Amino acid sequence: MSNQVTVKKGLSVKDLVTTGIFTALLFVFTIIGGVFFATNPILTFYMPAGSALLCGPIYLLMVAKVQKRLSLTIMGVLIGIVWFVTGMHWAFALGYMIMGIVADFIAGAGKYKSKKINILSYILFSLGGTGSYLVFFADPEGWAQTMLGNGTEQGYIDTMQATANIGIMIAMFAAVLVTAAISALVGSRMLKKQFERAGVTEARS
Repeated sequence: MSNQVTVKKGLSVKDLVTTGIFTALLFVFTIIGGVFFATNPILTFYMPAGSALLCGPIYLLMVAKVQKRLSLTIMGVLIGIVWFVTGMHWAFALGYMIMGIVADFIAGAGKYKSKKINILSYILFSLGGTGSYLVFFADPEGWAQTMLGNGTEQGYIDTMQATANIGIMIAMFAAVLVTAAISALVGSRMLKKQFERAGVTEARS
């Protein structure tokens, strides 16, 4: 009996496949939303916000379909690994991994069925994209050396360093919070029927 309960509560093969598919979709839309900012050394600080704007519906739909612990953690880890192997700063990858775990914990607090908590979970997950920029502001020289080793041009880095200031950092975080919230709210309205079938509610916490 206990074995049956464990199987039911744990991630099944179907859950893992669903997580993999939605992770791939979310990664693609992360790139689509952020590529315009990433290629510009002045606008690059807003890449996390651009990425967050398109991914809310995908994220929330996956939460509704799986509704089990570790699915969001796996998503964050997979995205982090892909970013790392494609040459992004290690802190960019680490940010997604850490915030994937945090987002999983938060969504799990509402048993993955609270619309408001799931939206908060997505907002926190979206902050994962700020990891590299946090290291940039904390240690610009160390960040530059890492990115030069990854193939980033010196001119790109010089422009970033000339542009960066505390106001940019604050604006970056504010932009992520706003765009992620908008994306999640739009997604919750777009997918209202699917959420109702999955038992996701407005008031439950």
